Amino acid sequence: MSPSTSSTARAAERERKREDRRKRKAAKGPGIFAQMKQVFQMTKEREPNILLWMILLGLGVLLVFLLIGVLLNNWLTWLLIGIPFGILAAVILLSRRAERAAFSRIDGQPGAAGAALSTLKRGWIIEEEPAAMDPKSKDLLFRVVGRPGVVFVTEGPVNRVDKLVKKERRRIGPVIQNVPIHVVKSGNGESQVPLSKLAKHLKKLDKTLTKQEVHVVYKRLNTLQNRLPIPKGIDPMKARPDRKAMRGR
Repeated sequence: MSPSTSSTARAAERERKREDRRKRKAAKGPGIFAQMKQVFQMTKEREPNILLWMILLGLGVLLVFLLIGVLLNNWLTWLLIGIPFGILAAVILLSRRAERAAFSRIDGQPGAAGAALSTLKRGWIIEEEPAAMDPKSKDLLFRVVGRPGVVFVTEGPVNRVDKLVKKERRRIGPVIQNVPIHVVKSGNGESQVPLSKLAKHLKKLDKTLTKQEVHVVYKRLNTLQNRLPIPKGIDPMKARPDRKAMRGR
């Protein structure tokens, strides 16, 4: 093999390795600092003063630790202890505001209620597609199963969605007798629950089922397969907020 051929082969091998590294990096997704940058930029669009509030909160926490150190005559140690806590407080603030910004982005979009429900954690079975829909008004009804029972989460004007609720009650009633059915109307009007408070609202409902019963109820509901097609323009998955970004991870 001539020197020129060997050099070309080594260059090709190096390029292949670089391409492999780029693919692995792309598969892993952005790192934690890149994610934090994305979260900060998204939040700043909604709250231009977020950086100022983060600095003030961090300094406030640091000041508390410094005062404790002065009282204990060991201010330097307590100041060093306070630095990570100040940073943590600022990050938590950013995470909370980022969550609020994410919900503001999807508020008013078709399927936003379903997207907000995706932030529920363990203990809930969430159906991504609407369980019922009004083809004329495009009002939606999402269904969630958890220890409180079956929860209908509606999307649309308060009075107008009652028709969807009654129809869905009649449809699933025979297969889940004695199981509580709760109705939560999402939105920003009177008697409605804002998207940002939807998950917390569901968690506060009284728990009446065991974990095993939750799965039994869901299996019974799953026998009802008459799903209506989602109309054009309504895609709950597109409205789904990025949970990792909202948590700052």
